[in-house]
Amino acid sequence: MAKVKTTFFCQNCGSQFSKWQGQCTACKAWNTIVEEVVQKPEKSDWKANNATTPTKRVSKPLKIGDIDTTEDIRFNTEDTEFNRVLGGGLVPGSLTLLGGEPGIGKSTLLLQIALKLPFKTLYVSGEESQKQIKMRAERINPKTNNCYILTETKTQNIFRQIEALEPDIVVVDSIQTLHSDYIESSSGSISQIKECTTELIKFAKETATPVILIGHITKDGHIAGPKILEHMVDTVLQFEGDRNHVFRILRAHKNRFGSTNELGIYEMQGSGLREVTNPSEILISKKDGELSGNAVAATLEGMRPLMIEVQALVSSAVYGTPQRSATGFNAKRLNMLLAVLEKRAGFRLGAKDVFLNITGGITVDDPAIDLAVVAAILSSNEDEALPSDYCFAAEVGLSGEVRPVQRVEQRILEAEKLGFSTIFVSKYNKISLKNTKITIQLISKVEDLVGILV
Repeated sequence: MAKVKTTFFCQNCGSQFSKWQGQCTACKAWNTIVEEVVQKPEKSDWKANNATTPTKRVSKPLKIGDIDTTEDIRFNTEDTEFNRVLGGGLVPGSLTLLGGEPGIGKSTLLLQIALKLPFKTLYVSGEESQKQIKMRAERINPKTNNCYILTETKTQNIFRQIEALEPDIVVVDSIQTLHSDYIESSSGSISQIKECTTELIKFAKETATPVILIGHITKDGHIAGPKILEHMVDTVLQFEGDRNHVFRILRAHKNRFGSTNELGIYEMQGSGLREVTNPSEILISKKDGELSGNAVAATLEGMRPLMIEVQALVSSAVYGTPQRSATGFNAKRLNMLLAVLEKRAGFRLGAKDVFLNITGGITVDDPAIDLAVVAAILSSNEDEALPSDYCFAAEVGLSGEVRPVQRVEQRILEAEKLGFSTIFVSKYNKISLKNTKITIQLISKVEDLVGILV
C-alpha cells in the first residue's frame, strides 16, 4: 500500500500548499484552501490488468522530416455547428471539455449529438438516472440506436464497461462527478478531477477513442477545478447564452486541432437544440414598416460573417445629466463615437439621452460596426428611417475618418447574398470584387456619411 499523505489545495485556482493558510498566495483568494487526503498506488492505469496488458503504442524519437503529417480521419458528429467549432469533427484520441452555465443545454447538446452519431457511443452520466436520460432522448427524437447509457461515477467501473462495450466515442457528464479509488477525497475535489482526467487522457491516447467531458463552471464563469484541467485537455469549448433568449453560442477557447475563431449558433426548442446555419435570420428583426434608429452592420465572428441589427434611441434628457446606455456594445466606445459626431459632424448630443442595443442578445466587439452605430444614432436623432436595404462595415477613428476593416470582401458578399442593395465601407479598403449586384459606397469621413443620410 502506498504512503498516505495530506496536502492542501486552493479550491479556486488549484495551487498546492504544504500547510493551511488563510489566503492563497497565487490567486489572492481568502478561505479557499482545504485539506485533502491523497493516496496514490505505485501504478495507476485505466485498465485493471495493467501489468499483463501491453500498451498499443511505444514512443520513440523520430527525425522531424520522417514524421507523418497526414491528418487523421475525423469523426463526423452529424452536427454542422459542432463540427465547425471543432475544426472539422472529432479527432481520434482527443479529449474535449465543454463548459457552460447550469441549465444552458450542455447535456442536451451532447446527448442529441450522441443520438445522431452513426458510431457506437457510450454516454456516461453521473448526474442523472437512465430513466431521466431516456425521457430527454424521447423528446429529442433519436435517429439511431447506437447510443449506450451508463450511470456510474467510479472510473474503475466505467473502464470495465468500456472494455466490454468497446465504444467508438465516450461522453462523460460530468468530470466533477467522477471519483477514482486511487484518491481518497470527495468527488469534485482538485485531486479527484486531476486523477480522473489523467486516467481518461491515458485511455483516449492509447485506444484512439475521442472523449468528450462536460465541466461545471464557477460563479465567475470559469470552468470549475484546477486551471491545469484546461491545459490537460485538447479542446476547451464554452456554451454561452442568456436564459431570457432562446439562442445559444458555442465557442472554442482552446483547440489543438483547429481554429479558436469559429463559433456555432443554436436555437433552444422543445425538441432540443436546432442548428442555425444562417445566423442573420435571428439577428435581424422582422418588421412591417421602416423605423428610425435601426441600422444593419456586417460583422465577423471568427471566420463567419454575420449581419446584425443596431438599434439606437436619442431623446431629450429629462434629468439633468444625460444617460448613456449600451447593451451588447462597449459603453466607452459609444461615448467616443458620440464625441466624434459632436466634434466632427456638428451634432449637439451633449444634452440628450442615448441608448444603444444590439439585437439578438449577443455582445459584439468588432470595430467594424462603428459606422452602423453612427448611422443608427443619426437616424434616431433626425427621426428618419434608413432604407432597409442599407448596411455598414467600417471603423470610425477619433478624427472622424472612416477606417478600413479586415476581410471586407467577405462581408460584402454576405450582404449581397442576403439581398442588401448598398453597403457603406471605407474608401481605403482594397476591394477587388467585380460584377457584384450590390452597390459599394466608398466614404472617407463621417461627414460624408452625414451628407448622404441626412
